[in-house]
Amino acid sequence: MIDYDYRKPESLEEVFTLLREYGHKAALIAGGTDVMVKIRNTKRAPEVLISLRGLKDLSYIRKNGGYHIGALATHRMLEQSDLIQKELTALHEGASRIGSVQVRNVATLAGNICNAAPSADTAGPLLALDAQVLLQGPDGERVVPVTEFFTGTYKTVRKETEVVTEIRIPAHMERFGSAYWKQSRRKAMNLPIVGIAVSLRLDKRTISDSRIALTVAAPTPIRAHKAEEFLAGKPMDDTVLAEAGRIAASTECCTLRDSLRGEAWYRAEIIEAYVPRMARLAAQRIRTSV
Repeated sequence: MIDYDYRKPESLEEVFTLLREYGHKAALIAGGTDVMVKIRNTKRAPEVLISLRGLKDLSYIRKNGGYHIGALATHRMLEQSDLIQKELTALHEGASRIGSVQVRNVATLAGNICNAAPSADTAGPLLALDAQVLLQGPDGERVVPVTEFFTGTYKTVRKETEVVTEIRIPAHMERFGSAYWKQSRRKAMNLPIVGIAVSLRLDKRTISDSRIALTVAAPTPIRAHKAEEFLAGKPMDDTVLAEAGRIAASTECCTLRDSLRGEAWYRAEIIEAYVPRMARLAAQRIRTSV
């Protein structure tokens, strides 16, 4: 039997007190869909699990200038949100493809990125949407671009005494269209072999700005900056998009990894094919009324 203490504070101040008291012996838990699987697989548990589910005021999705998503917003909330579906479509697609409905009912967006798995379905969309992560601790708060949040496989910049309380997406992303593709062996209940998220903005038929994000391709979710730079100021046509796909799949952007789930050559072919497809889809979704 795996033994651990379970605490459920009802305020952030209580959470900070417990984190100070137990330090590295404690772990935060929200939906538990990653933490409990890890405990079961490793047969090792922290001394104390500190549940965040008592912090009811962190469960929200709002648009107020930019977009604000509370740390306890579940993937099911994202899936059922008209705001997310219409204006942050890549995030809607990423959240909707995670696990089963039962899993999405409890798993949280913040938990998905704090676990920092290379395969995190929402990490690619958040990278493509310029997301920022709000961290709060006993000494105050700080905002970290999601591009700087992941420091390695299952590693982030979050300090032991900090809690992710909100994910923010800047207001200018409402002028972008976005799309996410999850390449997996099954359509449901499966991890991605590779994930591709694209957002872009057009000035008539010219690509004025873009973001291309890849998951599982490298030890952490990444942006394909060289491909984005290539697209800037180019016409939205098949030749240009095909070249962007080639660059995104090449060593100009990253060294694609081999893993048990898929080999690098296969990931390269999928990236090269789906960057153009997601770019076209993102362009179709640009909202003209904003």
